[in-house]
Amino acid sequence: MVIAFIYALLSIFSAPPFHSNGADLSTGAVIQQEISPNEFQGSDSQRIQQAVRKAHESGHIVRIPAHNGRGSSKWLIDEAILLPSNVTVVLDNCTLQLSDASRDNMFRSDNVGAGITDPQWNRNIHLIGVGRVLLRGAENPRATGDGARKLTLDPEEEQRKGTWRVSYGSDAGKPGEKQTGDWRNIMILIAQVDGFSLKNVRIENSHAWAVSFERTHNAEISDITLYNPEHLTIGDRKVKAFNKDGINLRQGCKYFRINNINGINGDDLIALSSLDVFPALVRESGSLNSTMVTPARWFGPQDDIEQVFITNCQTNYTGVAIRASDSASVHHVYINGVITKARPDTPPPYGGSPYTLLIGGKGYGAPSQPGKIHDIYAFNLMGDGKNLVLIEAPVVNCRIVNGTYTGPADQPITFNIPLAETKNVTYAELFKINPK
Repeated sequence: MVIAFIYALLSIFSAPPFHSNGADLSTGAVIQQEISPNEFQGSDSQRIQQAVRKAHESGHIVRIPAHNGRGSSKWLIDEAILLPSNVTVVLDNCTLQLSDASRDNMFRSDNVGAGITDPQWNRNIHLIGVGRVLLRGAENPRATGDGARKLTLDPEEEQRKGTWRVSYGSDAGKPGEKQTGDWRNIMILIAQVDGFSLKNVRIENSHAWAVSFERTHNAEISDITLYNPEHLTIGDRKVKAFNKDGINLRQGCKYFRINNINGINGDDLIALSSLDVFPALVRESGSLNSTMVTPARWFGPQDDIEQVFITNCQTNYTGVAIRASDSASVHHVYINGVITKARPDTPPPYGGSPYTLLIGGKGYGAPSQPGKIHDIYAFNLMGDGKNLVLIEAPVVNCRIVNGTYTGPADQPITFNIPLAETKNVTYAELFKINPK
């Protein structure tokens, strides 16, 4: 008995001491506790939101498992999961899908939304996928497309009649329902956040852009697979949903690392858009009359897009688009490794891909002022679209090196602007290959 008591004492004193908050005092490591939405009551959206709220208050992390405690293998999202500062959501081999009742984002930073006219900054928000994670749009979405698109049940018939700015939505023609798209059609919308990461997810059939950032700093986006064609299958028919970009950076996005983005998209795979088209677009935050939840205009250098690093991307349609208008600016963008290759199983939108890399862009307000797009450096491009590189603005200090082009244009690089209006644009090792 005495010997047993001595061994018990030794085992107690030799065990590593733990603090009540989960800190291992022998190593200094912190063991973060996990919170599951299965611990709560309510709809799937409500349970995930409660888990996020508790994690924000406690400093723990949220883990959304594959198994929904309500007896389902997926989680149906009726309204946006709002993400506060200092929260990490681990998506663990799970499927989340917007419900047919939803007309909202799947995830949104909680500092922005309808009627929030003076959003404050959030910090340190992370969405991390583990294993196979699937984020899907609704089976029959109430609205699709951008803020300029009129909802219709038959977009192709409307286009045959000459109405081009349309997109599918089951809310079309319903009294009391908004008849155009807006920022709620974006699957993941992050605005005025310093410190964000999104990793290892597959996004299918978002209602407009898959992911969009506004005035966000210090973000890391990696290992994103897209299945985002312009056609949706509703019942036994196909309908068109337009403006199906992958990753969008809007005004004021700075210090981004974007790596390993690939798949099928119905518009730009990655778009950097610094536009200043006031008064055509909305000035205030929180308006539903815009595809941006913060002001859709440029107020000064704080709204420049800058210090963006893009690597290792592949798509069936357009690659990277860099656009600016009027006095807005995009600068210091570094691109290494973008491939655009048509797929025979997925017809490209609009009759074929216009570019692997676009620098400029037209039709977004006043033309970009000379030098407002500058210091764009692109390496290792491949494409088979209408152009490999398309330049449409008076850009300054751009360097493009090592490209292989198999499309119909005579040269890999096309200037849709007098060459004399550009300054210090150099390129080398760009090859046109005529495939047999």
